[in-house]
Order: sequence, then structure tokens, then C-alpha cells
Amino acid sequence: MSRPRIVIVGAGFAGYRTARTLSRLTRHQADITLLNPTDYFLYLPLLPQVAAGILEPRRVSVSLSGTLPHVRLVLGEADGIDLDGHTVHYTGPEGEEGTLPFDRLVLAAGSVNKLLPIPGVAEHAHGFRGLPEALYLRDHVTRQVELAAAADDRAECAARCTFVVVGAGYTGTEVAAHGAMYTDAQVRKHPMRTGMRPRWMLLDVAPRVMPEMDERLSRTAERVLRQRGVDVRMGTSVKEATHDGVVLTDGSTVDTRTLVWCVGVRPDPLVESLGLPMERGRLLVDPHLQVPGRPELFACGDVAAVPDLNQPGQYTPMTAQHAWRHGKVCAQNVAASLGIGERRAYRHRDMGFVVDLGGAKAAANPLGLPMSGPAAGAVTRGYHLAAMPGNRVRVAADWLLDAVLPRQAVQLGLVRSWSVPLESSSPEVARVPGSPKRPGKDAGPAGQRPDGEDAGNHPGGEPAKGQPGAEPAKNHPGGEPAKNEPSGEPAKGQPGGEPAKNQPGGEPAKEQPGGEPAKNQPGGEPAGSRSHGGRAKGGQSGSPRASGKPRRAVEAAGPRPARGGSGKPGKAPRASAAGSAGKRPTAPSGPSRSAGPPTDPGPEPPANQPPPGPDIAPGPVKRTDGRAAAEGDS
Repeated sequence: MSRPRIVIVGAGFAGYRTARTLSRLTRHQADITLLNPTDYFLYLPLLPQVAAGILEPRRVSVSLSGTLPHVRLVLGEADGIDLDGHTVHYTGPEGEEGTLPFDRLVLAAGSVNKLLPIPGVAEHAHGFRGLPEALYLRDHVTRQVELAAAADDRAECAARCTFVVVGAGYTGTEVAAHGAMYTDAQVRKHPMRTGMRPRWMLLDVAPRVMPEMDERLSRTAERVLRQRGVDVRMGTSVKEATHDGVVLTDGSTVDTRTLVWCVGVRPDPLVESLGLPMERGRLLVDPHLQVPGRPELFACGDVAAVPDLNQPGQYTPMTAQHAWRHGKVCAQNVAASLGIGERRAYRHRDMGFVVDLGGAKAAANPLGLPMSGPAAGAVTRGYHLAAMPGNRVRVAADWLLDAVLPRQAVQLGLVRSWSVPLESSSPEVARVPGSPKRPGKDAGPAGQRPDGEDAGNHPGGEPAKGQPGAEPAKNHPGGEPAKNEPSGEPAKGQPGGEPAKNQPGGEPAKEQPGGEPAKNQPGGEPAGSRSHGGRAKGGQSGSPRASGKPRRAVEAAGPRPARGGSGKPGKAPRASAAGSAGKRPTAPSGPSRSAGPPTDPGPEPPANQPPPGPDIAPGPVKRTDGRAAAEGDS
């Protein structure tokens, strides 16, 4: 008899605890599969310390395979669930697709950034829900302080030194508190020419900081923030965000280049596609965390509306404490449905909250006892060490080093502005050029596309004129491209429009691939699977390449590797809308080799010609040897 199959979607607080508890309860009596976009569990409460340079990113990342040895890990994002067919469809990190059959399904997909209909916020703000966003914020803040230190204009210096945080909950308060200490330390080592100092602003429509906490703790947190120079404005929020700053609801305008969005979270949109009863975007479950009418379906964490038995008529809030406890109860009930143990209802006892304000300052109320100052700081860090499922020694070592050594304020440049859009439903994964998108889920801002780096003249990373988006320069894709760039009116020596005879597309020379190839060249009629100014679905940027000689006969050197491609090897591209209309669109990137018809990809490339990588961004750039190469963000 085959063992029951249990699939857990998501490895946040709820999903990780469910997998760990189930592995212990079933003792090899069930096949447990964990589907998650990353191979680590992220301890979110310490994420502000990553952005402030106190902890390294791997300190708050607990390995799933290392701590869940009896659980099968599948990397991917669930994008469809067939409850009647008992299957979960997912897309892997490299665009591959697959399905997971299940006998029991646990939904613990977590939450994403909460958006409000405020003009400009989706384009200019960045959230704070994953490691990529924390790494981007650290680089961005460091860069703004360094640029401000070199600026001679006081207005520019003031704008770069102003950091606006929207949302005075746990996350927003900790980001502002740690951020103020981080920038003050930078300025002490590198004073600004204009004599100005960094300015942090914390905005919220609530009447006080952290309204969900005890009023005494709120006063403690606000006092610490004001002592560090943070401009705390309650009853105020953002009315509009522009590339120059933000307009507040009180009518004032703040010039800034940084807008951090910590307003709140919303459940992952995955649960909306199930067509089951919902409560404010959360899946309704019974006190046993089981979906009524679906005995094989369980939900826990932020995606589940769990009845609060201590407060009838209400549901447990979306906090890490509840998600962690949901996971344990959910695992026990899943095991009970398989005949292992007994079911139990979810009941909780409020153990208090802790808020790390940086340094020796904190606000905490363990077991209802309000605390502040160094004692609260010790309790807060002790709680985090006890709650973390791994990396405790490394975290304690980083805290010790931070107490005795100065912080390293450097830009790593690992995450760019366009990689962490606010509207992403996968904040734990940085977007890369050519990465697959989940239909209806990764709806980024309109017109947003990869660029090299965000400019410093806007909040939250809107590209300058030299980058795509907003008002791009003429020598970049988007807007009004130059004649030597793809799209618009390209030059004769570039693909698109009216190419030269020695370039692919249009009217190629007889010894060049495409159109009317020479007798000694492969190809025939180029495939219509390339789209003008865009890539095919799944990260493909062209049709399969035929093997053959390079454009120019370089017999001595042999064939050169093609540049600018972003297709994945072994997977045929799909025809775009432009290609299916009967037109023969030109390639979006630099010169490439010709392709046969879509049904005949041709022979394999030569052994010394590697396939194009998936992380190369489209768009030609100038080269010293006269060729066109691809501009990538590696």
C-alpha cells in the first residue's frame, strides 16, 4: 500500500512549522513535499537588522534541506490548484513546469505587500517583505548618503538625505529606528559638505506609533524615535508619490529619493483562485484549520481566516506568532486525518510582543509586563534567539561584533530597483531578466522593465533618463529610442526597421543568415517567433539557433559565442503576438544567428558555443570592435 502524499505550499512561519512537526509525527509513514520559491526559511523579525548592516543575509535564512531532512523540497511557485484532481501546478525558478499530486494539501503561502490606491506609490515605493528588498534598501540608503556627501547643492543634498517610511507598525517602526542609527554612523565618518544630516520620517494615519501594542510601549517607541531625530507624524500619510518626492495628506511636499512602504500585508493571491469562501482575502477555515467541505484541504498562516476562540466572532491576526502556532496545530490535525493522533482546535494565549529599536533600546511586554531600555533590549534579543530554528550562534556572533566594531557601509549592488517591484506577489524572490512570471500575479507597474540601476532623482528607485521607465533617454529602450537602438527607428546597422545588408533582418546579404541565405548558410525563412522590442513568454528572446558559421568567416578562430540571447536551452520558444500576426518581427537584442522554421530548430550548436544564459537583459550597447553586444545586469 502506497504512503499518503502531503504537499505543503509555502515555507514561512506556518509552512515551516507544519513540515517540521509533520516529519516528527508521521515518522516515515507519509511522503511530505514542501513547495517553496526559495531553499530557506526567512526569519522576518530580524530583517530590519539586515537592512541596517547588523546581520548578514544568511543569518536570518535557515536552510530547509538542512533542518528538514525527511521532507522533500521542491523549488517553485504554485500557480494553480486542482482540488478535484488533487494536484498542484507550479513553475520552477528556471521556468520549468510541473505538478505535484496530493492526498492532503496544506496552504501556507503567506502574504505580500498591501497596496493602496495612491497615485505613484506602485511606481516609486518599495516594500519590506523579503531579503531582496532588505538588500536593495541597504544599498539604496548607503548610495544616497554617499551621493549627498559629495553634492554641493543644498537642495539635492537635503532630498537625498530624506528617507520616508510609511506605516508605523512593527516593521515600519523598526526600519526607521535602525535606519536612523545606520545613516548617522555613515555621516560621522564622512561629514557632508553642506553640513546637513540625514532626516528620517515615519508616517501613519493611526493616532500613535504601533497602535496594536500597549499604549505605554507605543510611548516608549515614539520617545526613542524622536531622540534619534526621526520626524514622527501621526494622522498623516502619502497623498501622491512623484519622481521628485511625496505629497502628504496635510498638503506639504517632501523632497526625497526614498519611499519605504510598510503599510501592511495582504494574503497571497493564490487562494483567491480556489473559488472557496473568503474573509477579506483569507481562506475561511474551521478551528481545526480545515476548509469546510474539503477534508483534504488545510490552511494556516496569513492566508487562513482562523476563528479566535478566545474572542468569538473575530479571527486571529496576521502575525508571526499566530502563524508559528498555526503550523503546529495544523500538522497535528493533518496527521490525525491519516489516523495518527487526535485532532485539536486552535487556541492561543497572548505571550506579549517585542520590538527591537536598535542598540540597547527596545520595547517589550513579555507575559504582559511592560519593559523598556536595556532590559527590554536583552529580553528582545533573547526571545529572537530562542525563536529562531537555526543560526543562533552566528546571529549572536554578529551582534557581538556589531557592539565592538564599526559597521561596514558599502554597496554590494546585488539587487536593483526593478528587481523588487512593490506589486510583486513574490517579495522573497528578486526579479531577473528573462525570469518567468505567474499569470495574473506578478503585475508590476505599467511599462516597468529591467534597467541597469535606479537613478537618484526619485523616491523608491525610478530610473533616470538613461534608464527605461518614466522618461528614458534616446539611447535606451523605451520611450523614444535612438536610431541605433531596437524599437522606434533603428539605424541601418542595427536590427529592426531597415537593417543594413550585413545585418540580420530585412534584406540580409547573401552570406548572412536570415531572409535569403547563401547556399552555404543554414536557415531559409526566419521563424516568426521573435517579437519586436520584447521577449517571448518564459524568458525566451528568439527562436532556436541553427548551427553554422558566424556572420563573418573567421575560419581560424572558429565560431564565436552568440551574445544577447536570453532563451533557455532545451526549451523551444513560443511565438509572440507579433509573430503570430504574420509579420516577421525583428530581434529585440543584438545580432543573432538565423533560425529555421519554428517546427525545425535545426542541428545542435557547436560544442564550443554555449547556450545563452537566462539572466542577460536585452538591448545592444557600444563595443570597441564595432559589434553589438547585449547589456545585462548580472
